[in-house]
Amino acid sequence: MTSGIHHLTAITRKIQANVDFYVGFLGLRLVKRTAGFEDAQQLHLFYGDGAATPGSLVTFLAWEDGSLGRVGHGAPSEISFAVDREAIGFWLTRALQCNVKMTGPTQEFGEPVLRLTDPDGIIVKLVGVDEYGDWIWWKDGGIAEADAIRGIRGATILSEKADETASFLERHTGFKPASVEGAVQRLVSDSGQIIDVRNAGGFWTAAPGTGTIDHVAVRATDVQAVDDLHKALQAENAGDINVHDRQYFYSLYVREPGGTLIEVATDAPGFTADEPLETLGSQLFIPKHFKADHEALKVMLPQFGLPGEERVIYRDLPFVHRVHMPENWDGSTLVLLHGTGANETAMLPLGRKVAPNAMLIGLRGRSTDEGYPRFFRRLSQTVFDQKEIASEVEAFVAFIEDIGPAYGVDPARMTVLGYSNGGNMIGATMQLRPEVIRKAVLLRSMNVLEDRPAVDLSSTRVLSLSATDDFYGPLAGELEDRLLSAGAQLTAKVLDTNHGLGAEDEVLVSAWLQERNV
Repeated sequence: MTSGIHHLTAITRKIQANVDFYVGFLGLRLVKRTAGFEDAQQLHLFYGDGAATPGSLVTFLAWEDGSLGRVGHGAPSEISFAVDREAIGFWLTRALQCNVKMTGPTQEFGEPVLRLTDPDGIIVKLVGVDEYGDWIWWKDGGIAEADAIRGIRGATILSEKADETASFLERHTGFKPASVEGAVQRLVSDSGQIIDVRNAGGFWTAAPGTGTIDHVAVRATDVQAVDDLHKALQAENAGDINVHDRQYFYSLYVREPGGTLIEVATDAPGFTADEPLETLGSQLFIPKHFKADHEALKVMLPQFGLPGEERVIYRDLPFVHRVHMPENWDGSTLVLLHGTGANETAMLPLGRKVAPNAMLIGLRGRSTDEGYPRFFRRLSQTVFDQKEIASEVEAFVAFIEDIGPAYGVDPARMTVLGYSNGGNMIGATMQLRPEVIRKAVLLRSMNVLEDRPAVDLSSTRVLSLSATDDFYGPLAGELEDRLLSAGAQLTAKVLDTNHGLGAEDEVLVSAWLQERNV
């Protein structure tokens, strides 16, 4: 067993703020950006020193919709980084200048400690040390080498079974007991990194969620060491044990007796396995075991900007939404509305295929009467809540009006595309507020309004695609008739398919948009 910490993993809800804190404020390097190994629609960010050295790494899973977690026994409570002892004054001044919440400095185990709070509320300790092992300064981090973070100093674990927790870590991770200070038992590795086990008897149990630390990963020499540990843990009846090839390391997961998740990870092959050291962290990777379209998955993951890069500043608008910018924006915008049960990311892959150079804005419906996101309440398959339709249309109109000043959307180059319930919402909007939408794509849509407003849609262009093998297919005709009667320039096609969307939809929508310079 290689003694030391490999990485620490936590959970963030505030992705851009997380990047700004760990890269912009702390000066760490973003060394890898991937989809989650368990969930391809979850962003996973890795920070470290200039060479992504094992022992310098802290990683974050992004839970944009995650509920706030709770720090308690059975989980880590603090991340600590090592800095030069003389650098504590620099960091104290920097925290004050950057308005970062902090306490200290204090003395813990004879070391100066400054506690910071990251944007999600996670406690990050900067610990002054006299010596530190191998680390590579990240010269582009904006922090002088003398003041820069060296790597992980350690982590604090809260446990109701502190003695059992410490004993488990000693037997299986290469950490050895050192000194005790109050309720804290310090364990030290050969690398000098530490795990502090705090006796949290009588404290509440941890709850997973944003703003919490998920697990501590310690280092293993190689795959064989992980497999040998697996056998030893099985012989000890240590509970559920999971072994995974994480592409950049091979690892094992197990819970110590107090409940904290411990990972044991190999140093190799490391983060240069799929991109060179010089450009480390610049590409977004999807783990190879996911069989879905990797390009589609990339579009569904949230975007962010490193310090100095352009980024989308999200505004507080009436609908939860996701903005996805192309590499080369042509000034056009595609606003996307999902079908029942989906969310703001569901239509982004289709949007990117049919409009490669458009800004994409995906919305999430606000009605959840059946437990699924929708744009308005459904009373039966063909009967809908008329009052809610009217009120949600007004909210949608406000959203459309706001995205101009919020994101630079040009109304003349905006198309609104909706699938199923989302398309129904667009159809209702065109009838109730005809001045708002000038170009629309309706996929598997129907009319949902009981009244028939008298409106003028002569300046509106619409593509409607229905299907033969679809309960709602025959119902598209009434909506198309209403739009035509109101003067809309309508292109309607019936596809030999079902309610789902396919390649033919993509081809037809793409061609229609190109003809209209979208």
